[in-house]
Amino acid sequence: MLIINVKENESVDRALKRFKKKFEKTGVLKELRARTHFEKPSITRRKEVIKAAYKQKMYASDNY
Repeated sequence: MLIINVKENESVDRALKRFKKKFEKTGVLKELRARTHFEKPSITRRKEVIKAAYKQKMYASDNY
């Protein structure tokens, strides 16, 4: 359970923004979406490899 302490003189919008950031870091929504449909482990691994290769390519191009 997430607990957000609203500080004195802090707007509700700011506290809501902190809540959203904490909620995103927990990964609950991402896991929920992943569980809505079954995906074979081989496809999951393939996606991870493709994503890693893309990131590596992007970081390599930044150095030049």
